[in-house]
Amino acid sequence: MTNRVLTLVLLGTMLTPLGALAGQAPGSADGGDRPISSKDRVYAAEQFSNTISVTDPSTNTLLGLIRLGDPQPSSLSPLYKGQLLVHGLGFAPDGKTLAAVSIGSNSVSFIDTATNAVKHTTYLGRSPHEAFYTPDGSEVWVTVRGEDYVAVIDAATFAEKTRIKLPAGPGMTIFSRDGAYSYICSSFNPETVVVSTKDHQIVGKVKQESPFCPNIAATPDGKQVWLTLKDVGKVQVFDAKPPFKVIKTMDTGPLTNHVNFARTDKGQLAYVTVGVLNQIKVFDTASFEQVATIPVGNLPHGLWPSADGTRVYVGLENDDNLAVIDTAAQRVVANVPIGQAPQALVYVPDAVTEGPGTENLQPLGDATAATTLRLAAPGDQEKTITSVTLFDQGLLQVIQAGVGGLEPKQPYVLALSANADGSGPLQPLAKFKSNPAGAAVVNALGPIRHIVAADAGEARRYLVIARQGEDGPGEIVQAQVE
Repeated sequence: MTNRVLTLVLLGTMLTPLGALAGQAPGSADGGDRPISSKDRVYAAEQFSNTISVTDPSTNTLLGLIRLGDPQPSSLSPLYKGQLLVHGLGFAPDGKTLAAVSIGSNSVSFIDTATNAVKHTTYLGRSPHEAFYTPDGSEVWVTVRGEDYVAVIDAATFAEKTRIKLPAGPGMTIFSRDGAYSYICSSFNPETVVVSTKDHQIVGKVKQESPFCPNIAATPDGKQVWLTLKDVGKVQVFDAKPPFKVIKTMDTGPLTNHVNFARTDKGQLAYVTVGVLNQIKVFDTASFEQVATIPVGNLPHGLWPSADGTRVYVGLENDDNLAVIDTAAQRVVANVPIGQAPQALVYVPDAVTEGPGTENLQPLGDATAATTLRLAAPGDQEKTITSVTLFDQGLLQVIQAGVGGLEPKQPYVLALSANADGSGPLQPLAKFKSNPAGAAVVNALGPIRHIVAADAGEARRYLVIARQGEDGPGEIVQAQVE
């Protein structure tokens, strides 16, 4: 059991105006070799602290947090006015506006990157997921994952102007290099749709290997589109041009989450976050061969490249950290503490053109106060299978487990035991069902830290995962490692 508070040196480069215009499709930026500037910013959306961390890559400094809401339990009040579950990020082509999606409060917050102040909040349908600007900057497309449409927002007025009707559960949309197409994957249906950006008409469909796609990205050369399939642990690739033919499907690992790209001296490479394995897998986009495996911290989630392809930044969801990868060495070279449970991540060039750009930022404070635990199979405690993080919210902790190593599509329960081996009565915390890859992300809420990290002489409890039967918890399959 450890308390993670690490330090990061954050490196990156600045996009050219062309790169900024294309930057709304992750990995499509083409910024050349322009040096890092104090005008640039790296942003991460943090779901449990309801914040956005702001980093100056020129000085390798976390400048502070944009606070969009409060942690629990204040966010549960009927009078609560802040945002909840800050999750998605996009930015305007000129770098002056950041679009932050909060899935729990059904909103998009438009933030002035020069002052870090919210200039407008637009409320939409149930559980919006991601927001990206069209390449010309005139519209913001928001996938409303809890419903069946993409909300199209006027970028000048911040008003919803129309809706693009789709099958239920659109997960994310990104645009082609030339701006002609939008590729919209689904989180509930096994189908990605291609929409004409100009007239909002569906012009193509691509069969997904599973219904749950959380992330989609276009390659910098404009030839391919990659999407992740989190529930089955795969990545799928299709042609970016009609007839949008599927090119390749690859097994990557349980809780495969995001994909992005970097142009390097070794070619155009795809970087894929694999949550349960705590790894980034790197693929050559020409041959589809895996060229590297990069160990990182717990539950890697969102990632974004520097414009010159020398760095890839990764949010570590269960570590409250941002990792930076050197793409020449294919290894993590630094980490920085950020807010709780980072999700989406973007690198914005020329975000601040005058002054220090620190107005309205708040200190990190207790946002990284967290306790991490690990679970392993009985009898094999050297091999961690599941990482668990207890995110402090005052008297309460949000519990998040990145679970792996289970039988597919079976019922389980995360529970507390009075004994380290899980023997005796169990107190259930959260029931869940493993996905087809035998993995899951499991959440619970409660005053748990003081009983799983009790001082000597105090009553101690242990986290376990058990099979869930009709009459309650059964066989222990994973137990907390001391």
